[in-house]
Amino acid sequence: MKATQTTVTDQLAGLEHELTLLSRHYLSALAHRSGQQLDRSAYLILIRLGENDALSLKELAEAFRLDVSTLNRQVAAMRRTGLVERVPDPDGGVARKIRATEHGRQMVRDDRDRGRQNVGTVVHEWSDADVSLLHDMIAKFNQSIESLENNPWPREG
Repeated sequence: MKATQTTVTDQLAGLEHELTLLSRHYLSALAHRSGQQLDRSAYLILIRLGENDALSLKELAEAFRLDVSTLNRQVAAMRRTGLVERVPDPDGGVARKIRATEHGRQMVRDDRDRGRQNVGTVVHEWSDADVSLLHDMIAKFNQSIESLENNPWPREG
C-alpha cells in the first residue's frame, strides 16, 4: 500500500472513531439534557416540520427513513400532547398533512435555545473562526450524506 493510501486509511479510521465518540456524547447529552421539554423523536419531527411546513405521514417517513407505522405512532403521541395537528393538504390532495401547532413550535424553539446554550458551553473557549469552521465542516458532511441518500434536509437561512 502506498504512503498516501495509508494516510487516507488512517484519516478515515480516525474520522470514524471521532464520529463514534461524537454520536456517543451527543446521544448521552440528549438523554440527560436538563430543561429540555421534548423527547428526541418529537424534537426531530418538529424540526423537520419547521415553522410552516405541513407534510404527510409518508413524506415524514421518507425524510426519516422510517416505516409509516412507526411515524404514525410517534405523530399520534405528539397529537395527544398538542404538538402537531392534522390539516387538509394545502395543495388539494386527498391525504391529510401533519403540521406543528403553535405550542409545538414554541416548545421546539425553547429546546433549540437550550441546545444552543449547551453547545455554547462546550465551545466557549474556541475562537469564532474555529466555531465557524466546525459548523461549515459538519454542514458539508451532512450535505454529502443527504446527497448520497438523495434525501435533502431543509436548512435555515
